[in-house]
Amino acid sequence: MAKETILAVDDESDILELVRYNLAKNGYVVNLAASGEEALRSVKSKVPDLVVLDLMLPGIDGLEVCKIFKNDASMVKVPIIILTAKGEEADIVTGLELGADDYITKPFSPRILVSRVRAVLRRNQKKTTDENESIKLDGLEIDSRRFKVFADGKHIDLTHTEFSILYFIAKKPGWVFTRYQIIDAIKGEDYPVTDRSVDVQVAGLRKKLGSYGDFIETVRGVGYRFREA
Repeated sequence: MAKETILAVDDESDILELVRYNLAKNGYVVNLAASGEEALRSVKSKVPDLVVLDLMLPGIDGLEVCKIFKNDASMVKVPIIILTAKGEEADIVTGLELGADDYITKPFSPRILVSRVRAVLRRNQKKTTDENESIKLDGLEIDSRRFKVFADGKHIDLTHTEFSILYFIAKKPGWVFTRYQIIDAIKGEDYPVTDRSVDVQVAGLRKKLGSYGDFIETVRGVGYRFREA
């Protein structure tokens, strides 16, 4: 079975070779890019399964590359591991907030690199599998494969964020989720990250769902839950 493809991005040739050698030795197909611009060109011809991304790049830096990837429909679900020098905590936090999945500080152990790559790919595979589940309750159907919701057979037009909120809480009916848990779980592209905006999104979602909006229950002082059947 073909192994996953990894895109390694770093302007230091010795780092690139270290990444390439150790990942290839473990069966991965490794593509290389020495700049942010080269990385952007690379994903247009071949979407990788994971990106190992240095933050300190000439021209377009790693944080900007991460942001561009996470706003690209073909790349939004591709996990990113950022590489950063020790002491650059602010850049690590920014990278994670932009959607990176993990980070490794330089200098790094090749064994740690391979271990992190495996772990992130495993988590992403499980997440993708979970997202392939569809939910049916009474006359409400949430089809995650087509990213559509139907109420009594009629398609309900939801935004990306509205769908993500509904699917997230509906997967575990009866569970109470705080607003911040909802924010962390969905990270929608059109989503302003504040607790107040969750309330606004839920209000709009309930209105669009009509009578099925009652399935989304408010837990005062905590957050929201999807009603159990």
